[in-house]
Amino acid sequence: MGDTRDAGGGMTGDVAGDVAAVLRPVRAGNGFEEALEQILQVLRLGLVAEGERLPSERELAGRLGVSRMTLREVLKVLQDEGLVESRRGRYGGTFVRGGGPAASPAASAGALGAALAEVDIEDTLRLREVLDVGAAGLAAADAADGADPAAARRLRAALAGTGEAPPADYRRADTLLHLTLAEISGSPSLAAQYAAVRARLNELLDRIPLLVRNLEHSQTQHAALVEAVLAGDAPRAREVMREHCAGTAALLRGFLGEA
Repeated sequence: MGDTRDAGGGMTGDVAGDVAAVLRPVRAGNGFEEALEQILQVLRLGLVAEGERLPSERELAGRLGVSRMTLREVLKVLQDEGLVESRRGRYGGTFVRGGGPAASPAASAGALGAALAEVDIEDTLRLREVLDVGAAGLAAADAADGADPAAARRLRAALAGTGEAPPADYRRADTLLHLTLAEISGSPSLAAQYAAVRARLNELLDRIPLLVRNLEHSQTQHAALVEAVLAGDAPRAREVMREHCAGTAALLRGFLGEA
């Protein structure tokens, strides 16, 4: 690529330009998830080789349109997954450690390969979004026509469950909240289809790390979603759910997507 290395084993010139060329400003609603997705893509594409340094925090944050704090949380996740390491000193920075997300403990070897052979990630994500957004809109429309106290209690209880769940139990509680929303949508067929696609989605989610920042963000979105549904605001409920689905999709594409 015609790049040159600096004295610290980092990179200058064309390689840094190649990295910058694939980064784009993220959407405000899922800044952490989408920034993580994009940097994982950089690693998967091999734009920064093992032992080379990523562009500076200032440059990455500027290209992605996120705060330095958000970027540092993203880099912390990559470091925890063994994909990069931070070095201090004059020639410090964030350096690539391995061959990309496939080397991550969360996405190991044969189990991941077998799972991806059986599950079409994009098809699963699209169907999940259609069903989740549809369920949110239908449930909110029903609430606007006349609140069902039992349905409202179930939804509030499911939301409380996600708020109280420890990280190890969060995905189970999250699944229950989404299934509850599908069930109160008034369409048994939609609920059955959602249960099926959620099972496929969870197979994929089980193969990426649980990220505390993402769980906190998801919970904020859950609260906004339940508020919109119970207020009978169907457009808002669909909007929040679409954004929520996009955040999950960004993480899955980042960790599991193909180069």
